Amino acid sequence: MADDHRESRQERINRELMELLNELRVALPGVQFLFAFLLVVPFSQNVDRVTDFQRDVYFVALVAAAVATALLIAPAAQHRLLFRQRDKENLLQRSNRSAAAGLLALAVAICSALLLVVDILFNRTQAWVTAGVLGALLAWWWLAVPLWQRARKEQVRPED
Repeated sequence: MADDHRESRQERINRELMELLNELRVALPGVQFLFAFLLVVPFSQNVDRVTDFQRDVYFVALVAAAVATALLIAPAAQHRLLFRQRDKENLLQRSNRSAAAGLLALAVAICSALLLVVDILFNRTQAWVTAGVLGALLAWWWLAVPLWQRARKEQVRPED
């Protein structure tokens, strides 16, 4: 038997905020690990043998990982600082934008880190192809498929 209970606006906002914070708990360990890895790279023994291109790609990866970390942690930090301020809807909207921007920065960091490693271990062409394929895969699964699914559902049933 289907549950006909319709949640109130406040219940929906609370649920969506908790779902978002739980989703971020999945993304954060990965971005933090990548950021930590990138932070120790300059202290490796062969760092003096990198090319200008590799140094530039490293910079992009490092900054993107730092930005992703900051943006993906922001919703939890704001939630804690704004606790009991009765403004969860605005917090949810800001947190959603922060999470989306954080995932974009994470995609840049992942692709840049892959570009760097493949360039060092193999060659520049293989690095660009590999990073490009991964970028396309991330764009497809993280962006195109969800947006397509969203548009499809909106065509099938209009919003309540």
